[in-house]
Amino acid sequence: MASEWMIYGAYGYTGELIAREAVVRGLTPILAGRDEARLIPLAAELGLDARAFPLSDAARLDEGLRDVAVVLHCAGPFSQTAAPMLAACLRTGTHYLDITGEIDVLERAYSLDEKAQRAGIVICPAVGFDVVPTDCVAATLAAALPGATHLRLGFDTRSALSPGTAKTTVEGAVGGTRVRRNGRLARIPMGSLTRTVDFGVGEKLAVAIPWGDVASAYRTTGIPDIEVYLPTSRSQIRGLRLTEIARPVLRLGAVQRVLQNRAGSRPGPSPETRAKRPMHVWGEVTAPGERRVARITTANGYDLTVSASLPVVVRLLSEGYAESGARTPSQLMGADYVTTLPGSSEMVLTES
Repeated sequence: MASEWMIYGAYGYTGELIAREAVVRGLTPILAGRDEARLIPLAAELGLDARAFPLSDAARLDEGLRDVAVVLHCAGPFSQTAAPMLAACLRTGTHYLDITGEIDVLERAYSLDEKAQRAGIVICPAVGFDVVPTDCVAATLAAALPGATHLRLGFDTRSALSPGTAKTTVEGAVGGTRVRRNGRLARIPMGSLTRTVDFGVGEKLAVAIPWGDVASAYRTTGIPDIEVYLPTSRSQIRGLRLTEIARPVLRLGAVQRVLQNRAGSRPGPSPETRAKRPMHVWGEVTAPGERRVARITTANGYDLTVSASLPVVVRLLSEGYAESGARTPSQLMGADYVTTLPGSSEMVLTES
């Protein structure tokens, strides 16, 4: 049985954070990616093996996953990279994890449940900030109010974006805002759905955003109506509505390339910045005449991604692990998983 594991996209902002913490914990991942010039120096510094190969060549991809039991896929935008890696994991019998928050990537991953079972592998996307905290909140709330019909989630963080996340955000603007209605994904105009939310630090105006939980939380809970919110301002809402008007232009390939190149040039947040900017997570479920609310404070999203992803790898590497199929983080690690991570408070569950 294969015992090696791999970080693909190890030289990206978040991939490198995970690789460095893995070494601190005594783990020895194989570092991988398509850019050998960026990959080899990092592997040499950390004393790890490296494999350079593209995702576009199926034969090289399969060879790259040789003897690999688990791949933690960190190379975004995942809309472009997840499909070939998922296909390769199914062919090679490799457990698949990633750190995406992209709705369509999550939906695709969950659609492979039967194939994953036949291949004897686990497919568990979004084992980081996208979407471990909110998924655990969703699972906790669903257990607290069986029969809930509406689930609303959200988070408050002032953290800057990494280059990869910024590129994904630019790409996501083309699709507009998405929610779940009666069990189905639905598009609504950007900036059109707002409400007031107390994320744990006082009430704030918030706007619905196209976040991965409209896929993952539905998989976890089966609640038919789901929305995800982020704090905003009146001026930002006006900007979102202008973006909605500009969507046909934003779809143009040349415009996307320019915007993504600019987004990818920014540095990720420093350790000092991350330490000063924790995340406040909120969730609410309702049923006729009933309501439950959950709140938790966690570490900054990037630090949480590092601390959340590595125990999932370790679990899948553990001797005798026999589960297979597509899973959400809370299904794989438990609804209380987020409370075990460094920087997390206890989850507070109330009726208001």
